Amino acid sequence: MKVPIEVSARHIHLTNVDYQTLFGNQELIKLKELSQPNQFAAKQVVTIIGPKNKIEDVRVIGPYRDDTQLEISITDAYFLGIDPPPVLVSGNLGKSAGGLTLKGPRGEIKMGKGIIIAKRHLHISPEKAKELGLTHLQEVKINVESDRALIFDKVVVRSRDGLDKLAFQIDTDEANASGVKTGNEGKIIK
Repeated sequence: MKVPIEVSARHIHLTNVDYQTLFGNQELIKLKELSQPNQFAAKQVVTIIGPKNKIEDVRVIGPYRDDTQLEISITDAYFLGIDPPPVLVSGNLGKSAGGLTLKGPRGEIKMGKGIIIAKRHLHISPEKAKELGLTHLQEVKINVESDRALIFDKVVVRSRDGLDKLAFQIDTDEANASGVKTGNEGKIIK
């Protein structure tokens, strides 16, 4: 089965408290809807400060979350001057890393945890997953055809109520390695 590819660049999910620290009483402003229901890119951006370098204009993703989570690539980690954080399923921050500072227009936060490299994953509705014999958190392979074709292994199936847009999400390092971009397609291999 073919599945659309979405390339996810570095971004941050914030708690309401951390958002207030960084932005004060400024309202979180929706810039554009994202493919998954109720998710949006906000107008607000932060600067990530590492021991070696900083990255400006890192997009805030809404709505607020229960835990602040920064998703970066391995290339970003090296540029910032930290060891690459663990590769984890988004929202699973038990073994996440710290060591960076977030700077907003009103304040700063030193991250003691919450930095991850998002594990490549497949968003799929429960109905479509059942039809294909897939279950939530199962791992599958996805074949990507391009000039640098490859098979992505250990793709986590994310199938739960509220996830209805089919999408294979990878980070910028993975997209660059395979020569693909948002809008290309891959094929699920069970």
